[in-house]
Amino acid sequence: MTDLYVAGGGIVLAMILLAMRVPIGVALGLVSFGGIALLRSPKAALEAFGTLPFDFAASWSLSAVPMFVLMGAVTYHSGLTSKLYDAARVWLYRVPGGLAVASNFASAGFAAASGSSLATSAAMSKVAVPEMLKFGYDRGLATATVAASGTLGALIPPSIAFVIYGWYTEQSVPKLLIAGILPGLLTAVAYAVMIVLRCMLKPKLAPRINLEVSRGERWRKLNSVWPTLLLIGGVIGGMYGGLTTASEAGAFGAFLAFVIAGVQGRLSKKVIFNSIAEAVATTASILFIAIGAVMLTRFLALAGVPIFMSELVSSWNTSVISIIILLSVVYLILGMFLDPMGLMLITLPIFLPTFKALGIDLIWMGVIIVKYIEIGLLTPPVGLNAYVVKSVIGDAVGLGTIFRGLLWFLACEAVVMVLLIGFPSISLFLPGFM
Repeated sequence: MTDLYVAGGGIVLAMILLAMRVPIGVALGLVSFGGIALLRSPKAALEAFGTLPFDFAASWSLSAVPMFVLMGAVTYHSGLTSKLYDAARVWLYRVPGGLAVASNFASAGFAAASGSSLATSAAMSKVAVPEMLKFGYDRGLATATVAASGTLGALIPPSIAFVIYGWYTEQSVPKLLIAGILPGLLTAVAYAVMIVLRCMLKPKLAPRINLEVSRGERWRKLNSVWPTLLLIGGVIGGMYGGLTTASEAGAFGAFLAFVIAGVQGRLSKKVIFNSIAEAVATTASILFIAIGAVMLTRFLALAGVPIFMSELVSSWNTSVISIIILLSVVYLILGMFLDPMGLMLITLPIFLPTFKALGIDLIWMGVIIVKYIEIGLLTPPVGLNAYVVKSVIGDAVGLGTIFRGLLWFLACEAVVMVLLIGFPSISLFLPGFM
């Protein structure tokens, strides 16, 4: 049995374990241990498990992960972003589908402050969905808007996915974070345009509402969102201006979130405890999956997979577009079943040697991959964002209704992906100025 056959069997076994709902970190760890033991020896496998997890967890660049998670937890539990929807609602209610458009842009702002797609969907489900249903909005439109716009959290910085991708591919994390800004805004605008056009063509989806809001109240509502803007501006401005590294930006963002919450009188003992507990649990979950992926990488490297993939690309004269098409198919299919972070870390060891062999810009590819893993949060049967919205609103809307509503947003994603793949400058424009 050749080393490559062992690697292929290990990948198949990992897929089987994942299909059996074995935790991702456990599945990858078991396969990697067995694979290294077969290729080298059980002693070598034990030595790898004794050193690689520590070397990974001790990486300084990964300290941004718990800091960004803590920042998002503080903004969520202290309610710093609760004013975003109110401000967007009073400014956009006259637009066709105004409440849905307001939910979309408010989610983009919340995502920029929290960095979490699931947290954004959960928070906005509590605030925006009941409001839209109260005014007679179509149930599929109301719930799908919140579920889809929550995915902006992985693109608009801070983004945990970009931090992990940057660490693994040895790319600049600040450049990756900045690269996600324009694709994130493009996605938000595409959603908004689709909502407005649908509601213009089919007004019963979103009945017009009349709010008695004075000009002064509008500006007061807008003025109330300054804490969120300050937090976002502090994190992005520090990295873009070269004042902070990604790790320092995460720490500064967490510190700023605590300060703002304290100044506004929202920093109670309960908020502090819940924020820290959530940050610890989330960070542990992410790192557990990542350690499994590190072990898988070592296993595949020992089997010679990176060299094999590079030679295969050279012999076949494979084009960039063919690799993009293959990557798209793989991510769209696996994204229906796997956790986004796990999906990225499982596939990178296989695809990365090919990217390098073809000379593909890894910053641009990072945006493409993060975009695809977020699309996976919307696709059935395991569209996590849809399940989050369903869990928050209860029996008011069926899961099938949510997924049917998401089809329109997936159509927008198809258009956005064509633009991002066809025009890499959308992703690379801002990082080019850093």
